[in-house]
Amino acid sequence: MAVVTRPKQATGRGYPDLREHLDALERAGLLVRVRRAMSAETEVHPLVRWQYRGGLPEEEWKAFLFENVHTAKGGPSRFRVGVGVLAASKYVYATGLGCEPDEIAARWENALANRIAPVIVEDGPVHEEVHVGDALLEKGGTAEFPIPISTPGFDNGPYTTCTHWFTKDPETGVRNQGNYRGQIKAADRIGIFPSGLGQDVYIHWQKARKKGQHLPAALVIGGPPVVSYASVQKVPYGVDELAIAGGLAGAPIRLVRCKTVPLEVPAEAEIVFEGYINTQELEEEGPFGESHGYMHPRQLNPFFEITAITHRKDAIWVSFISQVTPSESSVIKKVAYEPIFTQHLRQTCNIRSVKRVVMHEPLTNLRKLIVVQMAKGAREAEIWRALRAASSFNQGVGKICVAV
Repeated sequence: MAVVTRPKQATGRGYPDLREHLDALERAGLLVRVRRAMSAETEVHPLVRWQYRGGLPEEEWKAFLFENVHTAKGGPSRFRVGVGVLAASKYVYATGLGCEPDEIAARWENALANRIAPVIVEDGPVHEEVHVGDALLEKGGTAEFPIPISTPGFDNGPYTTCTHWFTKDPETGVRNQGNYRGQIKAADRIGIFPSGLGQDVYIHWQKARKKGQHLPAALVIGGPPVVSYASVQKVPYGVDELAIAGGLAGAPIRLVRCKTVPLEVPAEAEIVFEGYINTQELEEEGPFGESHGYMHPRQLNPFFEITAITHRKDAIWVSFISQVTPSESSVIKKVAYEPIFTQHLRQTCNIRSVKRVVMHEPLTNLRKLIVVQMAKGAREAEIWRALRAASSFNQGVGKICVAV
């Protein structure tokens, strides 16, 4: 059984950044360092995926840090790559929160009820290197980084998978951060798939298009673990995920202002791409091996034009294993979906006879089946209220709802 250790945090911040989290994983025996040369395009993701396909129990699922990554075009990279470092297992996830696995649900329930707004600081490690203007592509743009191919032989190139897109509602100014894949198209251009399940960024994009404006955006890679945990979850439109991340951390998330767009990003992030999502043109995007276990087909989607790249000097690229259950994407969804659904039914819908909500693990990434546990003796009307509320809460989750 893995032992969870709490990350050592920088004085005054109140939460660990990615590097402190990696140190905690190593102390807990949850991190594998790979020092031999590995190909970003053909070896990094398949190696990590073996632990899920090989029948290992969850206690043996590890986070991987690749320290000698090569790319087909650029040769050896000066940057490392982390895969599975956020949610390879519930033990890895719990380490990021600084709690035990059986405390994750309570942490989420508290964060949803007690959000903490972020704060702006003058500077941070993410601005140690800044590429902007004539110097934007001096190091190669996107080609500077060893970006893995998620499903070699099937994806049409490298994709960002652990990329948190930061945008603001063009009408209200309310911030959103969500995790969406990004297709590397050029040194200064990344495709985005925003329209699945009516994502908030798609709503922002539609509003910007109606105004005749491109949508300012920032792609954050390698932020503090709590920022990543909040980015992948589905919360009501208009709720600031950074405030939820602050609730998870028990402290406000520190933000710095971007260099070229009117947005703020985590000060301790590893890498940030700044720019605008084009609202006047579309390009082909895909195919990509998605978390439901099938290839998402090529289709017309928006693209992001980069205006600045900022990063730590020795940045770590972070990538999700986003495949059919079990995988990192199923773990990171399941552990928070359950308390989010429970809080919605018990607090928002005031169905007090609901004890908890459980997602059926083999179908987590297919997002079909959830089980609602009711109190003994619950009235039939209450049971049906719970089932209807659960099935309508999130259009991508709860296609089959069972009450027990």
